[in-house]
Amino acid sequence: MALIDCKGVSLGYEGSIVAKDLNFRVEKGDYLCIVGENGSGKSTLVKSVLGLIETHSGHLHMGDGLKKREIGYLPQQNEAQKDFPASVYEVVLSGCLASKKGVFFSKAQKQLAAESMEKLDITELKDRCYRELSGGQQQRVLLARALCATKKLLLLDEPVTGLDPVVTADFYRIIKKINREYGITVIMVSHDLYSAVNYATHILHMKRDGSFFGTVGEYLGSDVYKAFSGGERNA
Repeated sequence: MALIDCKGVSLGYEGSIVAKDLNFRVEKGDYLCIVGENGSGKSTLVKSVLGLIETHSGHLHMGDGLKKREIGYLPQQNEAQKDFPASVYEVVLSGCLASKKGVFFSKAQKQLAAESMEKLDITELKDRCYRELSGGQQQRVLLARALCATKKLLLLDEPVTGLDPVVTADFYRIIKKINREYGITVIMVSHDLYSAVNYATHILHMKRDGSFFGTVGEYLGSDVYKAFSGGERNA
C-alpha cells in the first residue's frame, strides 16, 4: 500500500489555482524529489500533505496507517527561527511533542532524541545554544528533530537553501543514508535538479500546465526534463 496516493488533485490558495491534475504515488522506501518552476505549487503541495490546506479537487490519501502528525517535517527556515534561544537538545526533543502524553517527556522520548542526535552526529552539540550554530549545524539539528516525529516519512521543503556547496553535499549524503539505511521514505522539494536526479528514486516535476511523475530514469528521458535542463544529461 502506498504511503501517499494522489489522484487528480488541484491545489491553490486565496482563490487561485496553482497546480492542476496532480497524479503520483509514494511507496514505502521511496525518495521523491519535487522540482519545477517557481509558483508551480511545490510548497502548496507540501502544506496539503501536512493537512494545513485543503485540496480544491481530487484525492490525496495516506495509507499504511500514516497519520499527518507522524510526518517528520523540515520547513524552510526564516531569520527569526534561526535565532531561536534554546539548546540543541531542547530543539531535538521538541520533535516528540506530537506524541507527548502528559506534562513531561517520557524516558523513551528522551532516548529517541539522543538516538536522533547520534544519527546526525551532533551529540557533542547537545548543550550548545541553537542560535549560535552554523547554518549546516542548524539543519542537522532540525533534521534530528524531524526524525523524532516519524518512523515512516520525512518531508523536506528546500532544506539546503543558503548552505554552502560542501555543507549541501554533506546534507544530501545524510538524507540518502536515512532513506536507505533506516528505511525512512523521503519527499523533498528542491531547486537543485542535479542532486535530485542523482539521489532520488522518483521525480515529481510540477508545472503550471501539468506535471510529470516517474522514476529518475523515466524523467531523464522525458521532454519535460530536456526542456527544463536545457538538454543537459546532468542539470
